[in-house]
Amino acid sequence: MEQILSTRNPRVKEWAALNQKKYRDQSGRFLIEGIRLVEDALVSAAPVETVLVQDELLLSGKLDGVLNAAYSLDTEIIEVSQAVIEHISDTKTPQGVVAVCGKLQHDAPGLIASRTNPMYLVLDNIQDPGNLGTMIRSADAVNATAVFVGKGSVDLYNPKTVRATMGSLFHLPVMQIHLPELFSLLRRAEVSIVGTDTEAGDDLYGADFTGNLAIVIGSEAHGISGEIRQEISRWITLPMPGKAESLNAAIASSVILYEAFRQRRVQE
Repeated sequence: MEQILSTRNPRVKEWAALNQKKYRDQSGRFLIEGIRLVEDALVSAAPVETVLVQDELLLSGKLDGVLNAAYSLDTEIIEVSQAVIEHISDTKTPQGVVAVCGKLQHDAPGLIASRTNPMYLVLDNIQDPGNLGTMIRSADAVNATAVFVGKGSVDLYNPKTVRATMGSLFHLPVMQIHLPELFSLLRRAEVSIVGTDTEAGDDLYGADFTGNLAIVIGSEAHGISGEIRQEISRWITLPMPGKAESLNAAIASSVILYEAFRQRRVQE
């Protein structure tokens, strides 16, 4: 097993740079932190290139799942010092495991053309990485077909987003895409595009979420953008009999996804 102990090592500098979007875009790679997340990525056959493990943890048994998965896939494993882990990590208290992974590749046209009775989640201008990660988790929980993230949203591979997905990023197709291009594909596949509005539209519990479906959630501050509103075929609104002005975007998407899941399960 190769060993790297100095933060001045060129590879360490290269890995640390992946905390910045421009270097993720240039290299086509991103970082995964934490024992559970790294193991999940490996088991899900994500394109993990290198696993970095802190030297002090190697004999603890805590990394057995990660190491076994990496060995089985012949993935590069490098023993590093705590200083190296801390230099690379985006968290205050690193768990001692970081993986370097290639960005996930999905074929949106092929996926949409081949799916029967799909349910997609489409996200427009989501700015908070925690919200984005939570939305992906909710979509995973209800077995959504895919999640499409508009180009104006926070980077899908932002370290905070990756952590917030809790591994769901590796469980279903999630891709960043130019939304006008996506809607052209959805219309061709006869997918009903449903948007959310705080004032207009059918009540959530009276709306039909069966059939080919794409649920569009807009930004936390401004909702669905003007350009995207033209693509919506049906509008829904969440009933709020209390005094709250609105719901957090991630919570709203979870409520809608679970109502859609309920209707589709009853239909089955």
